[in-house]
Amino acid sequence: MNEFSSSKRITSIHEGKRAIVIGAGFGGIALAIRLQSMGFQTSLVDNRDKPGGRAYVYEEKGYKFDGGPTVLTDPDCLEELWALSGRKMSDYVDIVPVSPFYRLQWEDGEVFDYDNDEAFLEEQIRKRNPDDVAGYHKFLAYSKELYREGYEKLGTTAFLKFSQMISAAPQLIRLRADKSVYSMVAKFVKDEKVRQLLSFQSLLVGGNPFRTSSIYALIHALERKGGVWFAKGGTGALVKGMIKLFEDLGGDVKLSCEISDIHTDGDRVTGVSAKDGWTQDADLICSNADVVHTYSQLLRKHNRGASYGKALKNKSYSMSLFVIYFGLKAKHPDMKHHIILLGRRYKNLIAEIFGKGKKLPDDFSLYLHAPSVTDDSLAPEGCSAYYVLSPVPHLGHADIDWDVVGPQYTDKILDYLEAHSIPNLRRDLDVVKTLTPFGFRDEMNSHLGSAFSVEPVLTQSAWFRPHNRDDVISNLYIVGAGTHPGAGVPGVVGAAKATAGVIEVDFKREVKPA
Repeated sequence: MNEFSSSKRITSIHEGKRAIVIGAGFGGIALAIRLQSMGFQTSLVDNRDKPGGRAYVYEEKGYKFDGGPTVLTDPDCLEELWALSGRKMSDYVDIVPVSPFYRLQWEDGEVFDYDNDEAFLEEQIRKRNPDDVAGYHKFLAYSKELYREGYEKLGTTAFLKFSQMISAAPQLIRLRADKSVYSMVAKFVKDEKVRQLLSFQSLLVGGNPFRTSSIYALIHALERKGGVWFAKGGTGALVKGMIKLFEDLGGDVKLSCEISDIHTDGDRVTGVSAKDGWTQDADLICSNADVVHTYSQLLRKHNRGASYGKALKNKSYSMSLFVIYFGLKAKHPDMKHHIILLGRRYKNLIAEIFGKGKKLPDDFSLYLHAPSVTDDSLAPEGCSAYYVLSPVPHLGHADIDWDVVGPQYTDKILDYLEAHSIPNLRRDLDVVKTLTPFGFRDEMNSHLGSAFSVEPVLTQSAWFRPHNRDDVISNLYIVGAGTHPGAGVPGVVGAAKATAGVIEVDFKREVKPA
């Protein structure tokens, strides 16, 4: 039986307890659903006018642009949120498989369609290097083992004690978690472009393939097992479905409400107040806000906030993103839904993005999202919606005035897309909107404009990440990309499950026997 399956039993335990979740991104919504399903009266609060966090939806002239994320894997982790209360996700949102998962396209014109069709995948690898087919199978077996150990066993475990890290260490050592994703991929396959195919996914969770622990190579097995999916109506439709589930369970959503303070009494939180004067008492508070913002700003009046906030600023953080949302007065039905455009450099470009160059690189690699090939509803009739993102250094690595550089960079990327992917883009261009590292910093309170929070290197993973429950303030909990297990939809939804499990144990201790 699922630990939360008996909603009547759990509701009786937590009846009358109030929880507040700060931040309505995927992690915050998932945790709010779990808490409400457990019987806590839960308020979900967000500073923006719509829920979603990084999955915020921008709308203009009939176009709908998912802010991101747009790659959905492991739908079972989402389905479980509905199953907690005996409901079905399909009654709230319709998700469809995407095939191929991604098209990889290099500047020299070569293309690789990464798909779940084993024979098709093998044939493409064979054309590049016949010996790499056997190597790929060895890598897939390795990735599956990482998936079992790192995702199934540890992905929803809250590492609150160092002893838990010690217990997991033998398996992590055996699987060479000390090595990088790229170095382990290179051990199995020789062709450089196949190596890029099998290592770029760590960038989707904010990790440098040449630094990120090889444990993140499990993403390949995750995709092969669960597929890659898209919510009809866009990722925003999934957010709406999750919010509706939360409200159907009796939860309360408060938008356009920026929390300014988390209140404490000794080493316990007691409630929150917002900039507009709204206040609310609570028995527990969960923050899905940026971890540095949570401690340095929201908890600035408590010694824990000041000290830990300072310590967090000394950690390394993931890169930022430059995102262009654009609509065209034309359709391109032959495009693929997810396209990875890889430039002439790979390792050196990534090194510069993660701060080695201290400036914006002259070249780029891009992720192009073309959802209109799957769903006509995201653009006016006869039109199509897109976004393209370029990984860029965060604000601590490169002092760039994005208000000045942004328009120039936009033109450079759109010109590149017209030359390499979308003919007549300039002629058909109807709508353009950008999100720069300044937006991540100012709209999402992200430290240094980082798009994925704490960088997922080994020394900042599991117990070494900010914990799902604070070490000092006993009823303050953390969820989202900054805690274990990390960024990405499965990551933050897994963090919600891990955090909810800790809350369940903590509050059962407070219940006195009848």
